[in-house]
Amino acid sequence: MKKYNSYFKILFIAFASLLVTGCVHDDKYDDPNLDNYQCKDLTATMTITEVKALHTNKRYVFPDNSTAVMEGYVSSTDESGNIYKTIYIQDDPTNPTEGFTISVDAVSTYTKYPQGSKIYIELKGLALGTYGGLVQLGIEDEKAIATGTDAVSRIPEKAVPLHIFRSCTIRKEIVPKVMTLTQMTANNKLLGALVQVNDAEFDQKVLCSTFAPDGYTVDRQINDPTMSATTRVVRNSGFASFANQTLPAGKGKFIGIFTKYNSTYQMYINKVSDLADMTHFPRKDGLTADPCGFDPASAAQKTVAEVKQMYISGNFTQITQDAYLKAKVMANDETGNLYKYVYVEDATGGIRVNINKLNLYQDSRFKVGKNIIIKLKDLYIGKSGGEFQLGVPFNGNIGQVEEVNVYKYFFDSKESVTSVTATEKTIPQLSFEDVGRWIKIKNVQFVESDLGEPYAAGTTTNRTLKDCSGNQVILRTSNFATFANNTIDAGQGDIYAVLSYFNGTYQLWIPSQANADFDNERCDGAVAPKILFSEEFGTSLDTTNWTAVSVTGAQAWTTSNQGTGTNYYAVMNGYANSTNNANEDWLVSKEIDMNGYSQINLTFDTDVRYNGTALKAFVTDNYTGNPATTTWTELSAIWDTNSGAFGFVNSGNVSLNGFAGKKVRIAFKYVSTTSAANTWEVDNIKIKAKP
Repeated sequence: MKKYNSYFKILFIAFASLLVTGCVHDDKYDDPNLDNYQCKDLTATMTITEVKALHTNKRYVFPDNSTAVMEGYVSSTDESGNIYKTIYIQDDPTNPTEGFTISVDAVSTYTKYPQGSKIYIELKGLALGTYGGLVQLGIEDEKAIATGTDAVSRIPEKAVPLHIFRSCTIRKEIVPKVMTLTQMTANNKLLGALVQVNDAEFDQKVLCSTFAPDGYTVDRQINDPTMSATTRVVRNSGFASFANQTLPAGKGKFIGIFTKYNSTYQMYINKVSDLADMTHFPRKDGLTADPCGFDPASAAQKTVAEVKQMYISGNFTQITQDAYLKAKVMANDETGNLYKYVYVEDATGGIRVNINKLNLYQDSRFKVGKNIIIKLKDLYIGKSGGEFQLGVPFNGNIGQVEEVNVYKYFFDSKESVTSVTATEKTIPQLSFEDVGRWIKIKNVQFVESDLGEPYAAGTTTNRTLKDCSGNQVILRTSNFATFANNTIDAGQGDIYAVLSYFNGTYQLWIPSQANADFDNERCDGAVAPKILFSEEFGTSLDTTNWTAVSVTGAQAWTTSNQGTGTNYYAVMNGYANSTNNANEDWLVSKEIDMNGYSQINLTFDTDVRYNGTALKAFVTDNYTGNPATTTWTELSAIWDTNSGAFGFVNSGNVSLNGFAGKKVRIAFKYVSTTSAANTWEVDNIKIKAKP
């Protein structure tokens, strides 16, 4: 079983073609060839200032017969992939007084409107609205109209060249406007312009990390001599060509597009070469040299076993030796089951490392399968509940390394991620030497009292696993794990987990539900579920398993992996071409033979986004080939109901016992209207039964 968060979490996945596989980008680009792209010199009738003034706390739409034309100079470039479906402009190339944002449903706009181009925008039919409080130009948004919000949609790609024209004669160098981070609050008119911040430096909390993790857009705090407690951030896309490069550790000139989201001032990097000056020391915070490099010759390498031997007594012991540990990350916090710590392992054992930082999995140093270098001097080796842990003192116990100090102790080995190998054990073989290791235990199952229960119920929960000889071990799951509410599997199988220890008791922690997928018969045969049907979806609908039937509307069921890497799911969305569309679409399974089975249960996962009609599930034993003439029985299941949050919800066990002995098809029915069209995703569909 695969589990993951929804694709809605990642808004920028659509331009995966911009991904760059190499590790080094010199950020030197050839000028785009504009010979075959239309240019047009117009006469501007409105300034950026005048256009923005038309937006007065509500959306403004330019009439279709408007002759208004606005001009500006392109301050941005999306060539590196960091800026997405947006063109930023300013009113003057060297001394701007106004900046502006144009939202377009197009990528690689630098090939048509390169930075410095003078452009003219014919405003007829376009609209002014806000996103995150920032006024921008787009087109009317039907959903925003229906909900009374002030949003606008992107200008469709085909409409962009009908509204935006590059000057045939004028292209200027954009000279960044110099301002301090403090001065940003008094310069809201410049939002969208290219700015320069002198003596800028990235905050200690993000030092030695990359610009952005693969596939995620993140904020990196930046400071200058004028800043105190107020936060300014640099917003970086995980699809930028420079995303996997390390942030500059020095201070110097930062150049980027000045923007704002709600109350947070932020900047976007056009190209990483604009930060080439950020190499100077000392920094405002006192650092006198780049702290991100580590020379192994400067310290003695230790193994995990040797680090544990540094412990003397009490709750913790300070490490005073110039030494380092190189070990592979075995488990991190990606699913929320581990919180503010990772486990690392080498040939001699494993150990927990405590770090007071969220989303460690988004940091390249803490990816599962990555060798990390840990500088040991001034860290502490301690015991909590009897388990060895690396960290620092906190309230008399071994605690977490503060986020502001992460750069001092944890270094990227720059080695490729490699597979994680489990140490195979039986329950009786578990020993204290195995604590912290990634282990595999074969042929285990949940005890009968846990069957039908979720992994965690309202709080961190212990479930019990046993082998066929009756030996038992605890599986511990946080209620914050993404799979916490999922029902545990009733069968038997192998588990992959980190072994921990608390006051004499061994405990297992799994990073994901897939690490405990038990589909085999149980030891005593009392419960022997068999999988009659299973679908986890692929790059397209498997037509041997599914038929997509579109009764109404142009949209249809398909599959996607947006936001989930290599994991695919079925998805249906009636919102297209910037409008809600009326649809009725069925996803009908192949015929499934349930003859000779009892205790038949269907399970699946769903995720919903936006408002609209609830998805429904049905079963039939007389499918005619036409959903309208088929007699369906609606199934009662648990559905995702939080359209504003991300993450799949498990249906629970949906009984099909009423159809025992029959051949059936299951189906999902999607309905949307011209007033509301939500998006539904379905995955991990299984029918299990007892022979």
